[in-house]
Amino acid sequence: MSRSGNVWDNAAMESLFSSLKTERTANKIYRTRDEARADVFDYIERFYNTTRRHSTIGYLSPVAFERKVGLA
Repeated sequence: MSRSGNVWDNAAMESLFSSLKTERTANKIYRTRDEARADVFDYIERFYNTTRRHSTIGYLSPVAFERKVGLA
C-alpha cells in the first residue's frame, strides 16, 4: 500500500460513489433510511455489477469478468 492521501488507493471506490451519486441519488429525496438503503442496493446489484462496464477490468461488467476468469 502506498501512503495515505494518494488518489489511486481508493480510485475504484471513488468511481463507484461518483457514479452512484450522479446516476441514482442526485436530486432524490428518500422518506426513510430503509428506502435509501434499498435504492442503493438495487443500483449496485441490478445495474452497477451486472450491466455497467468498467475500464479497469477490460470494459466488462463485474459479473462478466467473474465468469471470464472462472470465479462465478
